[in-house]
Amino acid sequence: ELHVSRSLRKRLRSGVMTVIADRAFADVMAGCAEPRADADGTWITPAITHAYARLHRPGHAHSIEGWSGDELVAGLYGVAIGRVFFGESMFTRVTDASKAAYAALLGMLGRLGFSMVDCQQSTGHLASPGAREISRAEFLGRLRLLCRIPGPDWREVTIAWPV
Repeated sequence: ELHVSRSLRKRLRSGVMTVIADRAFADVMAGCAEPRADADGTWITPAITHAYARLHRPGHAHSIEGWSGDELVAGLYGVAIGRVFFGESMFTRVTDASKAAYAALLGMLGRLGFSMVDCQQSTGHLASPGAREISRAEFLGRLRLLCRIPGPDWREVTIAWPV
C-alpha cells in the first residue's frame, strides 16, 4: 500500500515540482549514470544505455521525471512487463525529488492495476512509501501471474504530479 509522508505530500502540493513520464528518457539514463558520492563508478555503461534506449522506443522501458520548471531534478527508469514494473535506477539533484517521482509512479501504477514493483534492493528510501521484501517463492509466483496479464499501452498513460 502506498504511503506518502505528510511532509512529502505538502512539498508535492506546493507545485515546486511536477512529475511526468517518458518525456526525457535519455536524460534520465544519463542522470542515473552520473557519479555518486557513495559509489565508485556506475554499472550504467554506454552499452546498457543503448540497450535500454532500444527497449524504450517500442514502449517497454519508461522514465519517470521530476521537473522544477525546465530543469530535470530527479528521475527513475525501468521496464514494464505485463502488470509488473521492474525499477532499474534512480537519481536526484534536489531533496525529496526522487521520492516524489517514485511516489507518483506508484500511484499511477496502482491506478493501472499493477500490483508489484521490483525494486531489486531494499532501502529506506524505497521502504518509506511502502516497499517491502518478499520471499523468492512469492516473487516467482507473482511474476508467473502478473507478467502474463496484458499491460496498458503506455502511449496512452499519463502521469502528472501534483494531481
